Amino acid sequence: MKIKIFCTLLFLFSISAENLFAQKGWIDLFNGKDLKDWNIKISKHEYRENYANTFRVEDGLIKVSYDGYKEFDQQYGHIFYKKPFSAYLLKVTYRFVGEQAKGGEGWALRNSGAMLHCQDPSTMLKDQDFPISIEGQILGGDGEHERHTSNVCTPGTLINYNGALFTPHCLDSKSKTYAGNQWVTAEFLVLQDSVIKHIIGGEVVLEYTKPQIGGGNVSNFDPKVKIDGKALTSGYIALQSESHPIEFKTVQLYNLEPYMKNKAKLDQVLEKILKE
Repeated sequence: MKIKIFCTLLFLFSISAENLFAQKGWIDLFNGKDLKDWNIKISKHEYRENYANTFRVEDGLIKVSYDGYKEFDQQYGHIFYKKPFSAYLLKVTYRFVGEQAKGGEGWALRNSGAMLHCQDPSTMLKDQDFPISIEGQILGGDGEHERHTSNVCTPGTLINYNGALFTPHCLDSKSKTYAGNQWVTAEFLVLQDSVIKHIIGGEVVLEYTKPQIGGGNVSNFDPKVKIDGKALTSGYIALQSESHPIEFKTVQLYNLEPYMKNKAKLDQVLEKILKE
């Protein structure tokens, strides 16, 4: 009996240790089946209301669709993973499809985003347009103009670029243009409030530092949440709906929090996972 109890405890411990280790490595934020690990906030609607089934899972993909909208009417939406992170490599594979929703702004054509270091979605007011966050902007080519992807935009936030505070809303990356409905994989390396790197095809296309709350470009927020000057060391991750249909095939995260106090180990892990 004692041997059996010991074996059971050993088995449970091994499962617990395995789960703990898994949380330190790659995590599939999207399970390919449903949105049970995600929470939705769409402007002009209450928290967790999935207006017009904007966010859905079909064919193993997260689909952002507007077939239930009569008019887009600035109903910007975001779907948030259930827990925050502070240091990680986020990998998102996406493609734009179809036509922009009626009433969508011209700048929102083939436009979406991976929102980093977001405020808690439960703190967003009903009519708030965007979460206070750092936006890894996702753009698709329009067939006529050069349109870089993995840019950065700053709703309610500020960043440092080339050693100086950067106050305009958006900053272009040096990526190439991705037109059509091809799948594109974007990676975002986020190390608390020290540095954020945008990576496409293994190349760093944009790098900036010291993300913090501040600036404008966010409306109808709770002033108690927007504490200007506060460093963004952690936050939620969200995917965006801005009026153009988009599909996400994979949303994966490698948790780097356990390595932040050991630079040598962090560099070793990054070298390994960035080659995968």
